[in-house]
Amino acid sequence: MKLLFLACLSPKTGNCTTAERIRAHIESAGHTCELRDAADFKSSAEVASLIEQKPPFEGAIAIHLFKGGRLLLGEATVPSENTQVPFGVVFGGTDINEDVKVEQKRAVMEQVLLKARFAVAFTDKLKAEAEVFLLSQSSKIYVQPQGIKTEAAQSFCWSEFLRRSGVSGEDVEDLHVFLLVCGLRRVKDPLYLLEAFSEWHTENPLVVLIIIGPKIDPVFTEEVEAISKSCVRPVVSPVSRRVLLLLCFSRSAGVYLAQERSQEELHAAMRRSAALVNSSVSEGMSAAILEAMDLEVPVVARDIPGNTAVVQHEVTGLLYSSPQEFVRVSQRLLVDGELRERVVANGKRYVEEHHSLDHEREAYQRLVDTLH
Repeated sequence: MKLLFLACLSPKTGNCTTAERIRAHIESAGHTCELRDAADFKSSAEVASLIEQKPPFEGAIAIHLFKGGRLLLGEATVPSENTQVPFGVVFGGTDINEDVKVEQKRAVMEQVLLKARFAVAFTDKLKAEAEVFLLSQSSKIYVQPQGIKTEAAQSFCWSEFLRRSGVSGEDVEDLHVFLLVCGLRRVKDPLYLLEAFSEWHTENPLVVLIIIGPKIDPVFTEEVEAISKSCVRPVVSPVSRRVLLLLCFSRSAGVYLAQERSQEELHAAMRRSAALVNSSVSEGMSAAILEAMDLEVPVVARDIPGNTAVVQHEVTGLLYSSPQEFVRVSQRLLVDGELRERVVANGKRYVEEHHSLDHEREAYQRLVDTLH
C-alpha cells in the first residue's frame, strides 16, 4: 500500500522524531510511506494534486488535526474526480490544547475527525479532551502512548558541551546541570524559570540551567535575536521582558542557551544532567520527558495535563506549578538521595511498561490495515 504521511518536520523536534518512528513502523509491514512536511503545502488542493500522481497514493496519515489533517479533506484539481483517499490522524497536542479554542480551526478539525478512519491520542486525557471539544465518534479514537527508544552518543564530551554552551570554570564536573530541552517557541515557555533560577544560582553557583533545542517559531526567534543586539531596546510583552532578562543577564546568572544537537548527543547530555526540565504551557506527550526516564534521569516538569499524564509527583518525577516551587523541588532533589533513586527507578519502569516500541509498532500496523 502506498501511503502519504503529513507532519510538521522541523529538524530535531519531537514531532519530527515521532513521524520518522511511525513511518518506520508502517514500512516494516511492507508498505511504502512517503513522509512530507505539512508546511510545504498551502492548501488541500496541492495535496490532492500530489495524491493524483501516478501511481496514486492509496491512503494517508497526518499528525496534528489542523496543520496536517486539514490538508487531507480533499479538493480535486478536476471537479469530477474524488481525490479524498482514506486517512487516519494522530493528535499532536497543540491541536487539542490550543487550536480547539479558535472556532474556525475547531470546525475544520471536526470535519477531519468526522472523515478520518481512525484517530490516535497519546493519552486517555487527550482522548477525553477531544471527545469534549470536538464532535467525534469515540469509537474511532484509539489511545496509543508514544514508543520510546534512546541511544546516547559514545564519543560525547561533557566538558566540551558545557564550554560550547557558555559554561566556564575549573569546577564544571561539580556542577548540577538542569537541562531544558525544547524548541524556541512560545508554547514551550523556555524562559518561564529564568528569574527564579538565576536567583537560586546566585545562592548556589553550582546549579546551572541550559536551554537547548531548535529555533521553531520565526517570530519568537527574531525577537530573541533582535534583543540580543541591544539590551536597551524597549519591550512590551511579558515574553519579551523574559527574553530581555535572559540575554542581558551576566554569565553568573547561571542560565545558558545552547545550540541544538543530534538526538544521540542530546541523550548523552541528558545522561550527565542532574535533571531534565519541562516548562511548557501545554503538551501532547513530551518525548523528552519519556527519553529522560528511559535514560534514568530525574524529571522536573511543569504541572500541566500533558505532563501529569506521564509524571506522577514524587513517584516517576517531580511536578511544579510556579518558578518558586520549581526551585524548592529541585533543591530537594539534589539533597534527597532516596527521592532521586525512587523517581529514577519508577520512571524507568514506567517507560518500559507503558511506552514499548514493539506495542506502538503493532498498533500502527493494525490501524493502517483499516485504510484498505
